[in-house]
Amino acid sequence: MGEQDSRGETEFDVVVVGSGVAALFGAAVAASRGMATCLVEKTERFGGTSAYSGGAVWLPGNRVLARDGVEDSVQTGRTYFRAVVGDRTDPDLQDAYLNTGPMVVDHLLDTLGIPMRFQAFPDYFDAPGRQQTGRSIYPKPITVDEVGERVGDIRASVPSDQFGAPEHPTRVEGGRAWVARLVLALDAMEAAELRLSTAAQRLLRDDGGRVVGVEVRDASGSRSIGARRGVLVAAGGFERSTDLRRRWQRMPTAAWSASHPDTGTGDAVRMFDQVGARLDLLDQSWWCPATLFPNGHAAFTLGVRSGIIVDGTGRRFANELLPYDQMGRRMHARMDDGGGEEFWLVFDDAEAGGYPAICVPGPDPDQHRQAGLWHTAGSIAELAEAIGVDEVVLGESVARYNSFAARGKDEDFGRGEDPYGRFFLGASTPEECLRPLEGERFHAVRLVLGDLGTKGGAVTDHDGAVLDTDGAPIPGLYAAGNSSASVSGEAYPGPGVPLGSGMTMAFRAVADMAGDTLAVDPGALAH
Repeated sequence: MGEQDSRGETEFDVVVVGSGVAALFGAAVAASRGMATCLVEKTERFGGTSAYSGGAVWLPGNRVLARDGVEDSVQTGRTYFRAVVGDRTDPDLQDAYLNTGPMVVDHLLDTLGIPMRFQAFPDYFDAPGRQQTGRSIYPKPITVDEVGERVGDIRASVPSDQFGAPEHPTRVEGGRAWVARLVLALDAMEAAELRLSTAAQRLLRDDGGRVVGVEVRDASGSRSIGARRGVLVAAGGFERSTDLRRRWQRMPTAAWSASHPDTGTGDAVRMFDQVGARLDLLDQSWWCPATLFPNGHAAFTLGVRSGIIVDGTGRRFANELLPYDQMGRRMHARMDDGGGEEFWLVFDDAEAGGYPAICVPGPDPDQHRQAGLWHTAGSIAELAEAIGVDEVVLGESVARYNSFAARGKDEDFGRGEDPYGRFFLGASTPEECLRPLEGERFHAVRLVLGDLGTKGGAVTDHDGAVLDTDGAPIPGLYAAGNSSASVSGEAYPGPGVPLGSGMTMAFRAVADMAGDTLAVDPGALAH
């Protein structure tokens, strides 16, 4: 545990800022090495944006994949990752991520005892090395009884946390399972101390410029927490800062992000800026379409089963079955190109008027209609009038799409031609993904450009050390997760890259604090 000095201030070996999966894992790695570790979380619950995630972790060539019958290797993953990301980020950083992934899984299994499993979810790009069934692993769910009294300290699910839905779960799944299991692992370690409702305000440095701790504020006021070995900042991004989103990403609001309003407010990038850190990828997010709700929040939406998505002019502009980040990027491009900030999912009564997409929580038709976010009409022309687009343009968009459906080939955007697009429909051919819009009633539900968090922040080296504007490491300072500039650059290669890369760089950061040298050479750790 930490030691108090004569002023009542506490000093640890390692201080971790944030409580998403990257932060919790970094703290667990440090404490399991016997280093006195303090984790501070500014809200009253652990989990950050990670708690909202599906829990996928993308680490090629790990032993869980091998155990569950998935043929994969670090080298195959590298081939794919390089093809998708290119040289937008440092190749040494990419190699550090990919080569260390199997070690992360080994630590989770052997040291922390966290059970995991493979679950199919395709990689997102048609590129060499792609796994069409995916290479993502997930934590096994944990029962509420196993979590015990800590369950109230884990961030609730999205329907409960942001939309007020009642929650009476019997087990914790996905990203929340990672959070719960890691918190329990930390609770069992004498070297770990976890502090909720404790906000990091600034980084502390000595006369030589080394980061030696963090100034925090809790219910009793401000205090300093010293860090003998280093500070790991894994406190999320700036997705909930309207000012920063407007400045760096040309977004009209921060309300459409999937994260909780109290998380991801830009604390990390502000602290980094104060110490002269180099920042990058500030214009980037993990984008996604999102369904707008009456309370102003927006829910991550994917897996469109039928219908078309049109922009504010009534035009179809992309393959609706694209991986969500790619679809989000098309939406951002349309916003920049005069398509407006409004988007609509237009569909018919094929599912008895139900919403033909995965959205949690699902929109309530009556509540959404009252808010003007769900419109129903007896014709496309009437629907166009209801949503405020040109009826000729929307009519042409629907007619053109229907002609493609009749021929079984989307000549504009190739809908259904990629395995990812067919995955959510359980389809084996493109034709199965092209059902015409027809019938006596048509619907339009409002979509917006959402995100799963920003992905720009501090530039780090291959050990997670934060670099200054001259490219030199800032002694004692490390970053991981959405507080750092993502190793995947401007791309989102596959499900679980955010969590997987965050955990890996936290692992390497702790190793560097401990004085260990982990290999970067592609051949050194390849499985």
